[in-house]
Amino acid sequence: MQSRFRSDRRLTVRMTVTMFLLGLLYVAFVAALIVLLKSWLLVVVLVGAMFVAQFWFSDRIAMFAMHGQVVERDEYPELHAVVDRLCAIADMPKPVVAVSNMDMPNAFATGRNPDHAVVCVTTGLLRRLEPTELEGVLAHELSHVAHKDVAVITIASFLGVIAGLIVRFAFYSQLFGGRRDQNTAVVFAAVMGVSAAVYAISFLLIRALSRYRELAADRAAALLTGRPSALASALTKVSGDIARIPTKDLRTAQAFNAFYFTPATGKEPGIERFFSTHPTLEQRLEQLGRISAELGEAAAPGKAG
Repeated sequence: MQSRFRSDRRLTVRMTVTMFLLGLLYVAFVAALIVLLKSWLLVVVLVGAMFVAQFWFSDRIAMFAMHGQVVERDEYPELHAVVDRLCAIADMPKPVVAVSNMDMPNAFATGRNPDHAVVCVTTGLLRRLEPTELEGVLAHELSHVAHKDVAVITIASFLGVIAGLIVRFAFYSQLFGGRRDQNTAVVFAAVMGVSAAVYAISFLLIRALSRYRELAADRAAALLTGRPSALASALTKVSGDIARIPTKDLRTAQAFNAFYFTPATGKEPGIERFFSTHPTLEQRLEQLGRISAELGEAAAPGKAG
């Protein structure tokens, strides 16, 4: 079913190109492992099983890692009311609503498609934002679901996860595995080298897609609600409050930065912005400022664009 979130052709093209390139990389990676490990059945079964597990259980994995709990309407009536209203405006299925008991103000969406999606907010976010700001953040997360880029990021992240795990396994096997013959050492080195290259390439491709999809979600949310300034206010407030949270308290959350409304970095990135999952705060605010000017003062709240 097509939602009323404004479609983004450039996002669709970027997702298609990213998935195509990652698909080629995936085939080359599996082929290399088969050649090196000399067991196509083992490689295909293990990689296939892990892919299915991540794709089908990605929402549960993310919820478990972030301590998210599904909440009913009687527990959080105002939160459910905002989600209900936005889903009605966008003409899309209502996702499962969850809350994470964390002071870090943030939100994320996960799930393999709009019919199996979860939108989760932290108690820190609920405590800090005004109703219109919360509406902007939730519209941003719902747009990820409607555009299906949550599923694409989940699939795209899989290859990097597998490659990273293999690098770690190979490293620790070499470190603690004792002496091996020369042929085994060469195979291990080759596997580590291929996995490291695959991880690096997939890392860069995912970061490039992730930054654009965040701008696309900001744009779609601003047009759906008709309140770009409210979303800009939420971005400024959340980014500022995250910057004041101790870095040690953010480390656990940083593994899921690609899914967050704003990254749990604690500061605006410098040179590392090229490897960030999100565009800079300035870029996001600049875009919302342009949308606000385009809509004008008379833009009606809730206008679907």
